[in-house]
Amino acid sequence: MSPRLPLLLTLVRAATAPLMVVLALWRPWPAAFGVCLVIALVTDIFDGILARRLGVATANLRRLDSIVDTLFYGCATFALWHLYPQVLRSRWVPLAILLGLELLRYGFDLLKFGREASYHMWSSKAWGLALFIAFFSALALGLDNALIDFAIWLGILADLEGLAISLVLKHWRRDVPSIVHALRLRAAGDSGG
Repeated sequence: MSPRLPLLLTLVRAATAPLMVVLALWRPWPAAFGVCLVIALVTDIFDGILARRLGVATANLRRLDSIVDTLFYGCATFALWHLYPQVLRSRWVPLAILLGLELLRYGFDLLKFGREASYHMWSSKAWGLALFIAFFSALALGLDNALIDFAIWLGILADLEGLAISLVLKHWRRDVPSIVHALRLRAAGDSGG
């Protein structure tokens, strides 16, 4: 198995991001949205598993994974806004909180560590799954339901945990699964990495 396979999977997910925009603008076909979302979910799961198994889970690959996730779900959000603006308008307050926390985290991490965080927290993984379900529900099935609300609020909780981790850690680290792990790292001296 090629050690480049995890990178290839991440790049496949990156390629589906602009496809979501194209679909929204020119051919809003629900089944195609569903396929893009499933491809994004499967590649997001297996790029990390394969990277660890092949011993190529570098900090740069993990950071790229996080950037591609943001790109993909940003494009999916554009598609949702373009096709079903009422879904987002009716949730503008929690979405504004979520966006504010995302920007706060990114800015804080840049100021404190000189780069974005790449914690791959358990709460972020749960949020990723909730995002998949919410976007699939809306874009592939045309439903506006509580799954969307759940994904937004789970994202807020994940961002709060990520901000707490950044506050606790003295040095940039990758792969910090939870605030409990961050507190243990700090107690152990947080040697960076």
